[in-house]
Amino acid sequence: MNAGRPPAGEPVGRDLSGEPEPIPGQLVLPGMPSEREAEGGQGILPGLEDLADPGPPPGAPEDPELAAVAAELTKLDPDGARTAAAIRGALDMLLDGQHTGRYRWDQLHKTEKTHAGTLVEIALARALQLADGTALDYTIAGADVDCKFSYRRGGWMIPPEADGQLMLLVQASDEDGTWSAGLLRTTAENLSPAGNRDHKRTLNERGRAAVCWLHARGPLQENALIRLAERDVAAVFALPSGQQRVNELFRRAQRMRVSRTVVATVAMQDDYMKRVRDGGGARDQLRAEGIVIFGDYAGDQMLAGALGLLRPGPGEFVSARLARRDGAAGREYDRSVRLDGADWLLAGPADPVRPAPALPR
Repeated sequence: MNAGRPPAGEPVGRDLSGEPEPIPGQLVLPGMPSEREAEGGQGILPGLEDLADPGPPPGAPEDPELAAVAAELTKLDPDGARTAAAIRGALDMLLDGQHTGRYRWDQLHKTEKTHAGTLVEIALARALQLADGTALDYTIAGADVDCKFSYRRGGWMIPPEADGQLMLLVQASDEDGTWSAGLLRTTAENLSPAGNRDHKRTLNERGRAAVCWLHARGPLQENALIRLAERDVAAVFALPSGQQRVNELFRRAQRMRVSRTVVATVAMQDDYMKRVRDGGGARDQLRAEGIVIFGDYAGDQMLAGALGLLRPGPGEFVSARLARRDGAAGREYDRSVRLDGADWLLAGPADPVRPAPALPR
């Protein structure tokens, strides 16, 4: 065992089992409360508070072209799931964790960050089947639309030739775990007076308030390596083999969603999925420590939900240490599932380590 490994049974990572699922991004026009705001909660993008404005943008109701583009994009992707997956895929392609071991935006080179916008633009065109534009990136509802991506808040750089054009502004951050997309008609009044050496300008306060958000604070598929403590990530990558690193990942990222991309980043091997599967992978090797790995099988999802864990989505895993109910005194009301003729519940720090049952297939 590594010296940095937490005691057996101690929950590691973030236990999100008691937290509500994020509200998917929805069409949010300036001045229109989001579903979360209507319930008295937070409806502003994390880190994008300066983009919120209680009043409608001047001239927005008189822009039928913007309204038509917004309606078409909402029709193509009502809940934003396809857009979110496209953004996630573009970021993962840029990081190329399977071959580089990178998992954070700040690990990219400057030129790679510049290329992010192109990858997001292409990914969205494929995911939403958007036609090429005449002069700009896309043709949507008969209008030319340019796509601009920024990893940080308000970081879109608008070129001089975009004056008067429709912009699809996309922002996403692994640190925040969210993404957003909105439309804006760029005008001189919406842009900062000074630009960079290429004469590109950022949005001013008026411009930020004028963005018509199609999806605000939509959940971006979680990057478990971002959520883990730095000492845990360092302990994972310090191990010499891909199998050892994957095992350690599932020991330390218990009760968190772990994507295939994260597994590939840790394994850094072509056959990275083999490091998880039964038949010699982490599922077999960690069972002796009482740890089971739930996957995206329907049965696994039901078992995880019955235990109060996050349900793994497509291409995701959730690991957790289990304990037999008959050996966990004083926890008769905890959620449990029946496996191999016994009742099993989520292990606590005081529960003894014993082999976990195999999940049914």
